[in-house]
Amino acid sequence: MRIYCMSDIHGCIAEFVDALALVWDHLDEPDTMLCLLGDYIHGGADGYAVLDKIMNLQKKYGPDKVVALMGNHEEFVLLGDSSINRLIGVFDDDADDVRECDDDRYIRWIENLPRYFTEGNTIFVHAGIDEEAGDMWEWMTSEDTYVNKYPAETGKIEGLDMKVVAGHVGTAEISGDPRFHDVYYDGESHYYIDGTVLDSGIIPVLLVDTDEDKYYKVTESGEWLVQPFTT
Repeated sequence: MRIYCMSDIHGCIAEFVDALALVWDHLDEPDTMLCLLGDYIHGGADGYAVLDKIMNLQKKYGPDKVVALMGNHEEFVLLGDSSINRLIGVFDDDADDVRECDDDRYIRWIENLPRYFTEGNTIFVHAGIDEEAGDMWEWMTSEDTYVNKYPAETGKIEGLDMKVVAGHVGTAEISGDPRFHDVYYDGESHYYIDGTVLDSGIIPVLLVDTDEDKYYKVTESGEWLVQPFTT
């Protein structure tokens, strides 16, 4: 299976469309998927447009071909801490969206988002898993950990022969380089793909080939094997 991954779109529809342009031609191919790792809303002005785009992709290709996972910002909506287009006290602006009256349709969709997805040797999740649980992670990881785990962990996961692909924490923070907004690989068990789009204007695209257990950065110029980050 070839799985294209993106995360942390945060209402940035133009950047999302740019990232999708790298994937469009492949979605009709067999054994190919798109996996979105959460945080579709809050920050940019177009949270509704991002949700509409994802929901339409699922309608066209099916939710098994286009997998959308729960992020902490979607959970904020379910907990009543925000509406679709506004996170109280964090991303707060003066613009009201008249479609807030239609939030119920989006909330029903959010309620059904899974918190993780696995294929081959890879766990796809918004924030992370309980790594101390080793190969018991599916039974031991709390719902909160999947969407809110912080800080990001790096290094080898003991007792678990799988890789984790996650977003949630910007790769600039994880790498310690404020200019780095690319796919981050720690050389062991973790790939992080939150490019901090609100600062960088970039939504990185990662391709996971689960048959070959290889991970590629996808760009306009091609697919490039991801190498461990070095300073």
